[in-house]
Order: sequence, then structure tokens, then C-alpha cells
Amino acid sequence: MRILAIESSCDETAAAVIENGRNIISSVVATQVEEHKLYGGVVPEIASRRHCESINGVVKEALLQADMTLSDVDALAVTYAPGLIGALLVGVNFAKGLSLSSGLPLIPVHHLRGHIASNYLEHKELEPPFLCLVVSGGHSHIVEVRDYTEMRVLGKTRDDAAGEAFDKAARTMGMPYPGGIHLDKAAQNGSPDAFRLPVPKVSGNPYDYSFSGLKTAVINLIHNASQKGETVPVADLSAAFRKTVVDSLLANFIKAAQDTGYKKLVLAGGVSANSLLRQRTQEECGRHGWECFYPPLSLCGDNAAMIGAQAYYEYLSGNTANMKLNAAATMDIAAPSY
Repeated sequence: MRILAIESSCDETAAAVIENGRNIISSVVATQVEEHKLYGGVVPEIASRRHCESINGVVKEALLQADMTLSDVDALAVTYAPGLIGALLVGVNFAKGLSLSSGLPLIPVHHLRGHIASNYLEHKELEPPFLCLVVSGGHSHIVEVRDYTEMRVLGKTRDDAAGEAFDKAARTMGMPYPGGIHLDKAAQNGSPDAFRLPVPKVSGNPYDYSFSGLKTAVINLIHNASQKGETVPVADLSAAFRKTVVDSLLANFIKAAQDTGYKKLVLAGGVSANSLLRQRTQEECGRHGWECFYPPLSLCGDNAAMIGAQAYYEYLSGNTANMKLNAAATMDIAAPSY
């Protein structure tokens, strides 16, 4: 089954053709990073306008690279939630138009489910059930993936997501957007023990996260040093911050695995590209004798290939939509509504 997938949840306009949820026939991504760098982050209105300008060309290019026309496609898929509402609406309405004109079935895909499915494209042997840590700019979830379309959230952030904390801390250190990538590189030349940072903890759920206090501690540290005319060693602070975030993410993730008995651990989302998180997860899995999976760097960020991968399993489960499909800025990964 060949699915033409569209992704426009944030600042990447993407389209891909995926076969049977596991093989990438084509994948095209038009990024807006350079433009949003001017503002230190994504400007939703600008992102929406750029999606409008790019989506037609991106979809055409995906079909061209696949050496296919719309008549060669079996279904259409689109990210409908969660994300920036204006950006999502561009992709959803474009996909609805294609579905209406072609008669092809329309498959709505939850963005975070797509991130999890990015692993199916790299690891052909990976099948549920498994435990997944989904970490991105807007989300930090521990998800029990019971089946391809049956999921349960065990823990999540109470405030800032890990990716958001990385980006804001990096911006305060003077790094360009997207800050998390630059902070990860800077940390490789620093000492993680140079600073003692607060370890975020919450009560009520042993698997929940909180990164707001840690982010604020780093921002205050830099501002206080600036007021005194002092210079903060960026590499050391980056290394200390990265270690604290990764320690926090893994502590809950490993505990959840031990408590639930899962022996297959999976990383997904933009922050799964973080070099220390990948290394430490692999080490922890090796220590416990568990299997470890994470997507290639090319599939960690937003892309349409992952949407096409998850769409295949949504289709098999009967999850298709009609012309009433709407976008949603927030949506539970465990109980999506179409």
C-alpha cells in the first residue's frame, strides 16, 4: 500500500510517499529555519504563510521523486494534531482537497504517533509492544505502545518540555535558533560537573517531568553573572544543563520500564537526536539487557515519512476521516478524536 503523506504542524512543510508503513519511496522537507532564526523562534503567522507558499511544490516534488502520479497512490495521510493551529490547517485543508478531487481515502495522523513510527522506517524488526520516550520541543511523554494504534501515556511534563528548555537555555547563552542542536554541540567540549543545577522533581506521579525550574535556574545564573560583569563558561554550563535534563528523562523512563516489565525501549521526537540521550539510553539498555531503538538523525525532526508510516497502521485499524476533519492544537495521543 502506497500512502502520500503531508506534514505541516510547525515550521517544516513536508511530503513523502511511504510503502506499507516501512519503506520510504520519497521524502521532501522544506524548512523555514533560516527565516525563524531572525526572531529566535518560530513565528506562527509566518510559518502558516510559508506553508501556503510551499505545500503544492513539496507535494509535487514528493510524487516526482517517487516517479508516481496521484493515480498511483492508494491513500492520503495528513498530520491534524497537535501543533500550531494555523500551520496544521494548511496541511489538513490541502489533504482534504486532494482527497475530495481524487476520491482517495484520507487518514488523519497524530503528530506524536508519527514520531514514534519514525522508528519503523529504520528498524524493520521493531513491533509493539514497547515503551517509548517521546521528547520534542513541545512534548515530553513516556508512552506505553501496546499496539500500533493502542497507546497509553504513563508520564509527561507538567510544564515546559525538554526540547523547549534546551532551546530557551541555549538562546539565553547567545546561541542561534534552533538552540538545542547548538547546545548539544557546545556541551561536548564542556565539563558536566562544573555547575550544580537543580534536579526537577514532581509529586503525584513518579513518571511525570518538570523542566521549568531548571530552565529558570540557568537563565537566572546567566543574568546574575551578566549583572556582575562576569562571563559564564558556555561549554561547561551547556554540559551541566544537558546532563541534568538527560538524567531526569532517563530516571523516569528506566523506572517506568522496570515497573511495567518492558524490555524494548524506544526514543522518538526531535530531542532523540541529542547525542548524550542516545548514548545514555543505549548504555542503560545494555546494562539491563534490554533492546534499544532510536530513529536516524534524518527522521528525528518533523517529516512526512513518519506520518506515512503511522498512517499505514491507522488505515489498517479503520481510522479514516471525511471532509469534516479539522485540525487541533492539542490532542491526547492515547485517545485521538477525528
